[in-house]
Amino acid sequence: MPTYTRSTINRRAIPYRNLAVGAFMNIFQVSTLGQPMEVLKTHLAANRHDTLKDAVQKTWARGGSAAFYQGLIPWAWLEASTKGAILILTSSEIEYHAKTKFGASPTACGILGGIGGGIAQSYLTMGMTTCMKTVEVTRTKMTAEGARVPGAMETFFNILREKGIRGVNKGVNAVALRQVTGWSSRIGISRFAEESIQTVSGRPKEEKLMIGEKILASTIGGALSCWNQPFEVLRVEMQSMKKDPTRPASPTIVSTFRHIVATSGVKGLFRGVVPRIGVAAWATICMVGFGDTVKELVNRK
Repeated sequence: MPTYTRSTINRRAIPYRNLAVGAFMNIFQVSTLGQPMEVLKTHLAANRHDTLKDAVQKTWARGGSAAFYQGLIPWAWLEASTKGAILILTSSEIEYHAKTKFGASPTACGILGGIGGGIAQSYLTMGMTTCMKTVEVTRTKMTAEGARVPGAMETFFNILREKGIRGVNKGVNAVALRQVTGWSSRIGISRFAEESIQTVSGRPKEEKLMIGEKILASTIGGALSCWNQPFEVLRVEMQSMKKDPTRPASPTIVSTFRHIVATSGVKGLFRGVVPRIGVAAWATICMVGFGDTVKELVNRK
């Protein structure tokens, strides 16, 4: 039988500091440019006949500049901190092991890391927070004169009481489809862009990119990842509080897809893609471009 020494069974310690890095970077992302663009693309996905100009005007009419941060507290912060932590830790570990154990290319490592991170964050952290963030953006704030408008937490408990945990996890499968395809594309394309920049500049692959080059690669990865916009529109439609008597009473991905095509045509599946490109590019810059740099600084010994 083979004899195992301490050196042969030692494994790399999991850098749990990446949980804090992911939470911090994603909260920074959503608290700056992320939430305003998220509000606009959610509005367009839920109100598919509005233009981007209509979305801006109607959002402003709801409460000025503060309306562009509607749903930020607590739902977007909860979502950002939990999904960011899970994404960075999971994707980093998968990328590391895919590279060291299987010799996979940076692009393949990025795709695998994005798939694993997307699955983990969707089912472990995002169902409730994503749903409630969408509810907060799409629910009506107008009631009869003198009536009180329910607050965010009151709305949450009302849904929980009336529809149970399924009500606040509505659309989680569509969330998973969006996250898995989105983050595998964002990280994978970003890594491919990084490799391409190194090749074009004639530098060895071991040489690190400058921060401007990381931002460029992340922007490309984020923008091109928006090919999956139909999954985002499906997710918003399934979670929306907008009153629509034609919407399926118990929506599934298939029935919601048919409803969107029937009421808005195929182009309805791509409503909100312009602000989502902004969301995706900024998220990828924060989580991949800046995230790589912060991870290296935090985990440096």
